[in-house]
Amino acid sequence: MRPVLHGDISAAARALLAAPPAERRRLCARMIAEAELADRHMCATGRLHPVLGNGSLMAAARNRVLADEPGFDDLSYCQCFEMVLHLLIRFHLSQKHS
Repeated sequence: MRPVLHGDISAAARALLAAPPAERRRLCARMIAEAELADRHMCATGRLHPVLGNGSLMAAARNRVLADEPGFDDLSYCQCFEMVLHLLIRFHLSQKHS
């Protein structure tokens, strides 16, 4: 996966916010997996993945409907933002142990 910036987290959180709460965790894991797959494709071929884009989490998120970005006074958005960070931490830890 390409380096993750604030905009990547925000876009992923907005995609989660637009999804039903029961589907958010699975969707978040899927976006991370798609970003990783697209990045590997880019490294191997030098070209964008035809569906998943450039390997950024933002590209994976933008393949979905995004909610308008609320402020951090929105509890649901904060929970989505936190979920993205949590699953990214788990992803990076699993990569170090592979």
